[in-house]
Amino acid sequence: MNRCTCTGDNLRPVDEAIEQLLKRAPSLPAVEQVALPDALGRVLAEPLVAAFDVPAWDNSAMDGFALRAADLPAAGGTLPLAGRIAAGDWVDDPLPTGHAVRIFTGARLPSGADTVVPQELCQPCGEGVRLPPVRSGDHVRRQGEELKAGTGVLEAGRRLRPQELGLLASFGVARVGVYRRLRVGLLSSGNELREPGESLAPGQIYNANRYCLLGVLRSLGLEVHDYPILIDELAASRDALTLAASEWDVLITSGGVSVGEEDYLKQAIRELGELHLWRLAIQPGKPLAFGEVGGKPWIGLPGNPAAALITALVVARPFLLRAQGRTEVLAKPLRLRAGFAWRKRNSRRQYLRARLEQVDGEMHVSLHPGQGSAMLASASWAEGLAVVERNHTLEIGGWVEYLPFSELLV
Repeated sequence: MNRCTCTGDNLRPVDEAIEQLLKRAPSLPAVEQVALPDALGRVLAEPLVAAFDVPAWDNSAMDGFALRAADLPAAGGTLPLAGRIAAGDWVDDPLPTGHAVRIFTGARLPSGADTVVPQELCQPCGEGVRLPPVRSGDHVRRQGEELKAGTGVLEAGRRLRPQELGLLASFGVARVGVYRRLRVGLLSSGNELREPGESLAPGQIYNANRYCLLGVLRSLGLEVHDYPILIDELAASRDALTLAASEWDVLITSGGVSVGEEDYLKQAIRELGELHLWRLAIQPGKPLAFGEVGGKPWIGLPGNPAAALITALVVARPFLLRAQGRTEVLAKPLRLRAGFAWRKRNSRRQYLRARLEQVDGEMHVSLHPGQGSAMLASASWAEGLAVVERNHTLEIGGWVEYLPFSELLV
């Protein structure tokens, strides 16, 4: 059995840890066909290739009048009308020379027409219409200008948003191949934990991590099974992990991975499988661990609530998305001005609870004063995380990377 070599003071850099996790992502889930309305938030398993040109034919981008630009004098003029074409109509007759036709948005242009003039720029005139000067091609959507038949439209591994569902629908796709949802077993560890609604004895606390992590995992589109609270005993840890590994694709625990004498999860993993890494150069969240049991990946998150939340979003999220079939898994930070100073160098990368505030017309990143690893109130106040690199300082107005929660919770 392999042993983790990242003990002692050798803290693993965050990016290196994420890279190692991604390399150990399990094989992709099975593919299933679902109805298009049920595919929202799922991961596309089959690429989409355009079956036809989009648009399929030249059509009007405006309500107005279609004409042949060469039929109109350079200064504009009046042309007689040769009919009316609404969206959904199919007119085989070409546009007569020297005429215009009333047309509506989305309607197919008749053969010979090459220009559309918006109706608000035109003036009815008896059986004709007075038109301003035009340029050939104005307000016309050309066949294939968006997509040509045979063009790759969507790649496998894309999370399907409303716009992707609309794009699939535009090609007549009624059912789509997506990856089965990744199935995650979630365990909370700690004798001190009680569930909301229960009475607290002295020394006990409510299990905040269960609900915070359930929210994170479900926001990522995963199927989650939540196990009862795991007591701090080695035998109980072994039994619970063995059962969970037999039932789920990935195991995630909170607590039990630090250096305390009552932290048994890490020891149970060593006995049942492998511990690949432990302790990262991250604050909060240093005791995060990663390994496997029964051939299933395991991520051990810290027990402190804010640390569990932040490491779930920063470290566990890319791994879980890759295991779900996503290709783009790393959050994209914004580079903004800092509205705070950070003058104390730290050997760990800082993920600071922050939000954006407008200062003199410019958005700045502001910090909550409570940055302790157990403080969820600051995470609730925050809209994202400000990132201060290892051994770096920061002055007010300096550039800082900012990760919005809106980027991390998808």
